[in-house]
Amino acid sequence: MANIKSAKKRILVIQTKTLRNKMVKSKIKTLVKKVEAAIAAGDKTAAASALKNAVVAIDKAAAKGIFHKNTAARKVSRLSKAVNKIA
Repeated sequence: MANIKSAKKRILVIQTKTLRNKMVKSKIKTLVKKVEAAIAAGDKTAAASALKNAVVAIDKAAAKGIFHKNTAARKVSRLSKAVNKIA
């Protein structure tokens, strides 16, 4: 355990940020699962609307530094490609 006051504060701040990041990542995983479920069902309109919500969340996470920009781009690209494959 840290003895210095500033180090103790950093530990608390890091814990808070870790929880916030974890919440955002969990939300994104849920949104991605909704897109994949719509794709599996073959519902293009539902998949497109779910994709829109997922892309917004992924882009916000990338802007805040939760995801690297390339990771965000890769996730969006793969989801978009899957939605576009629906006949």
